[in-house]
Amino acid sequence: MVPEELVEHTRELFADVTVVAGAAERTDTVAVGLKAAEGADIVLVHDAARALTPPSLIARVVAEVRAGRGAVVPALPVADTIKTVDLMGAVLGTPERSGLRAIQTPQGFRADILRRAYAEFSGIATDDAGLVERLGGTVHTIVGDALAFKITTPHDLLLAEAIVGRENS
Repeated sequence: MVPEELVEHTRELFADVTVVAGAAERTDTVAVGLKAAEGADIVLVHDAARALTPPSLIARVVAEVRAGRGAVVPALPVADTIKTVDLMGAVLGTPERSGLRAIQTPQGFRADILRRAYAEFSGIATDDAGLVERLGGTVHTIVGDALAFKITTPHDLLLAEAIVGRENS
């Protein structure tokens, strides 16, 4: 999935890949991808913002789905204390962090499970695994990778540039 204006250019770069335009919302983009991949048995949903994700992590997600898991997500333990807060910023509680995980992508699915999750869902979701959870499906975690962090802030970009610069030197 790429922005509409980059479809032709991307097709030229990757002649053996099906390239389709994304949509305004993430869930709509995944729905377009599911339609384009009608014959697929396994579907991976990956955030382009996680540009440094190691290929080995992608391979491990695929291997878990091929081994029979219906839904698999990479996860890292949460290092920070997390607070739940109300709209005014008042702390409502502190969940025990030993059971918390930061979820990464790619998220891997048996295609039939993700298609069913999308067929039974309307609205916007931040996470495809959450849609599978709503169906009552089990989502399994595997150990993620620190390099699969999202590049969404200037700080993240500086970190990514430093990592790439170090690898290229």
